[in-house]
Amino acid sequence: MKIILAYSGGLDTSVLLKWLIENYQAEVVCFAADIGQEEELSGLDKKAKATGASKIYIDDLREEFASDFVFPMIRAGGVYESGYLMGTSIARPLIAKRQVEIAIKEKADAIAHGATGKGNDQVRFELTAYAIKPNIQVIAPWREERFRNEFPGRQAMIEYCATHKIPVEASAKKPYSMDRNLLHISFEGGILEDPWNEPPKDMFKLSVSPEDAPNKPEYVEVEFVKGNAVAVNGKKLSPLGVMQTLNKLGGKHGVGRIDMVENRFVGMKSRGVYETPGGTILHRAREAVEQVTMDREVMHLRNQLVPQYAKLIYNGFWFAPEREMLQTAMDEAASCITGTARIKLYKGSASVVGRKSAKSLYDPHIASFEGAGGYNQGDATGFIKLNALRLRVRANLNKKK
Repeated sequence: MKIILAYSGGLDTSVLLKWLIENYQAEVVCFAADIGQEEELSGLDKKAKATGASKIYIDDLREEFASDFVFPMIRAGGVYESGYLMGTSIARPLIAKRQVEIAIKEKADAIAHGATGKGNDQVRFELTAYAIKPNIQVIAPWREERFRNEFPGRQAMIEYCATHKIPVEASAKKPYSMDRNLLHISFEGGILEDPWNEPPKDMFKLSVSPEDAPNKPEYVEVEFVKGNAVAVNGKKLSPLGVMQTLNKLGGKHGVGRIDMVENRFVGMKSRGVYETPGGTILHRAREAVEQVTMDREVMHLRNQLVPQYAKLIYNGFWFAPEREMLQTAMDEAASCITGTARIKLYKGSASVVGRKSAKSLYDPHIASFEGAGGYNQGDATGFIKLNALRLRVRANLNKKK
């Protein structure tokens, strides 16, 4: 039997690699998607083979991730619940898509992943896999009772790795799970499962603590064309270049940290801590240009669709027809977003302090309190009375009771 394992080299997938070989008597081919983990990929090839993998694919998908997944989501303003920019959610369909492509190439019998039976990732991986190859076999060890009996908690997995001499970053002192990519890094589990516990200061990786950020603010200008960021501080960049540049700037100033309890697709609430420095700047900058270029009614309708759009991505329906339909609408709405935003970075904040566009709908002559500017204030009398008509009729009716 040949299995393609989605492999990160972290605690879960390190255990899974050895466990699949032993319990399925399988040849395991590992696949790691380079979507911006940087130093976390160092030595992955050697580690996978030392743990028993027959082969490992480490594919550089960063540009595809930025241009075909992150940017469409940013164009649409995709934010889940209390501010989650969905860094993990948007990465899963790309990883799963490539995993299935490798399975087809390798003539594998199955694919496997390390997502638990309690989380969202199992759904995201498998919905994508079935959308691309409907009859594919999926192995999810966390949903197997024998696996759960052997590993009732993370400590048992840490001990398993120690016994098999598999190096992992997780330890009894840092018993939380991390997931990193170009858009963010997420932390969950372990000590974070108590929503009252403040995250330890040394946990964060992409950003300095706001208290330790520079005492002097820094300004960054982001230029957009049709909803896509194309330049930072006047320098033309690819989507990948935009993300890398903004990540460094945001991280330097402690931007993009969020601590929230969210509603998982499977029904439970879960506490997650996220660092999204570049994505936070990008989201705020796009909103700033959007404010002066997007028609009011288009914006209001788009805003009604954002929660549904975000839920589809969060729940794993990236390759579903309803997400594709909504994306078309979102892209049409974003087609007007051409201009530049100026963002002030200071002590964890990314504040909009300026926006401009050759296609701006904002007319200072009309909006100004000084002078008429082509706007007859007297016209508002009839406008207000027409809108008040139903309220006046109702009030008169109530007087008669």
